[in-house]
Amino acid sequence: MSLDKKYLKEFVFTTEMAAYGASKFIGKGDKIAADQGAVDAMRKELNKMDIDGEVVIGEGEMDEAPMLYIGEKVGTKKGQKIDIALDPLEGTNFAAKNLPNALSVLAATEKGMLLSAPDTYMEKIAVGSGLPKNLIDLDYGVEKNIKNLAEAKNINPEKLNACVLDRPRHKKIIESLKKMKVNINFISDGDVYGVISTIDDKSNNDIYLGIGGGPEGVLAAAALSCLGGQMQTRLVLDDDQKIRANKIGIKDIKRKYNIDDMVKGDVIFCATGITNGDLVNGVLNKDDYFETSTFTLHKSQNLKKRIVNKHYKWA
Repeated sequence: MSLDKKYLKEFVFTTEMAAYGASKFIGKGDKIAADQGAVDAMRKELNKMDIDGEVVIGEGEMDEAPMLYIGEKVGTKKGQKIDIALDPLEGTNFAAKNLPNALSVLAATEKGMLLSAPDTYMEKIAVGSGLPKNLIDLDYGVEKNIKNLAEAKNINPEKLNACVLDRPRHKKIIESLKKMKVNINFISDGDVYGVISTIDDKSNNDIYLGIGGGPEGVLAAAALSCLGGQMQTRLVLDDDQKIRANKIGIKDIKRKYNIDDMVKGDVIFCATGITNGDLVNGVLNKDDYFETSTFTLHKSQNLKKRIVNKHYKWA
């Protein structure tokens, strides 16, 4: 069974409205208000949909409402049972400071097909499509992964481009990449796109490496599952987070997850731009309308499309 294709248009509209909700706070220096604007709009639209939906990847636990929390029920309960991973505003600082690559992101699967990852950190490595299976592994280390990728692409390591989140915790990764003369594209936030960039034809990134958010990892895996990329992750947990992970059914905290372990079956993925970025343009606000740009995927329909829509404010 697959997701009804009618849901694609509705999920696109949901991320479009969330992007517009956040866009009212672009450049205002208030990332909390921008995030809340996105959350409120996304929740409103999800609850209009004829789905029996549950948020399995969200913005925190139930007591952290009004965020869209893990376990929150959405929709009218009249339609298909659906699990949802979401980040209403990916790149809160980007929106607050009017920097590129703020997105509103959502992925949907049939019930039980998404990893219920806790809101913790996650080790990640990802590469694009058309490469030999099992090419990358978190336990190989940077140098072996880069060597494998260079050999598979039949190029020298210095011709490769690696995307890395600019954080002090990545010092050793960065040193290893520099030692091999790999080109490094640093990002300051928003590692959903960092991972997706390895399969985006508008990007030159060959590999993504580093530690980022767990929920963002599952969202990115949903996109890669539609396009044939490879990704492996492992949760990074402190003692309290180990207890939380155990409560949601994660017993082996050292387990490595490949894409098929995180996302199964049919997938709908939508990412709408809030600020202009590498994947899509941001919200264009005019007096009587606003324009949105959304990157969309529907796995069972073999669909990959960028959709630009104009929304009149009096409609």
